[in-house]
Amino acid sequence: MKEYKVVVLGSGGVGKSALTVQFVSGTFVEKYDPTIEDFYRKEIEVDQVPAVLEILDTAGTEQFASMRDLYIKNGQGFLLVYSIINEQSFHDVKPMREQILRVKGSDTAPIILVGNKSDVENEREVPSREAESLAGDWQCPFFETSAKTRDNVNEVFAEIVREMNAKSQPPKQTGCCVLL
Repeated sequence: MKEYKVVVLGSGGVGKSALTVQFVSGTFVEKYDPTIEDFYRKEIEVDQVPAVLEILDTAGTEQFASMRDLYIKNGQGFLLVYSIINEQSFHDVKPMREQILRVKGSDTAPIILVGNKSDVENEREVPSREAESLAGDWQCPFFETSAKTRDNVNEVFAEIVREMNAKSQPPKQTGCCVLL
């Protein structure tokens, strides 16, 4: 069974842990307890292919930002999570993507932009179209999720597996071939 290393990044309080715990155990964590680093494993099936996800739920607080390079170096796919009810958290994901590309030494990486807390629509600060536009610029998938209602939670983790598979394929050869 193929293993995938997924890193969940975002500012503090956006729901990274709630999203991860909801995916792994099907429960919603109500209280906010700042994470330093939590590691989870879960077997799933994506497009009829079994996979094991190793998920690293990272610290959102700035005091642990120096550890990010190490997470990124070891990660294969990345969920960049912001809260739809916190505009600053949306702006915070942009330098995180730049850091991923810098550490990976590439102009692309398997990344999904995730707007969490879609269940609190009445407190929304980040319009969906703004996030869709950013995801278009980055050429990556975008989902709005709710760790509380489980909306799109499984879909995000299945999609990051697809992204990792797509980005690990060798580039297709184009051009012509001369046979003599």
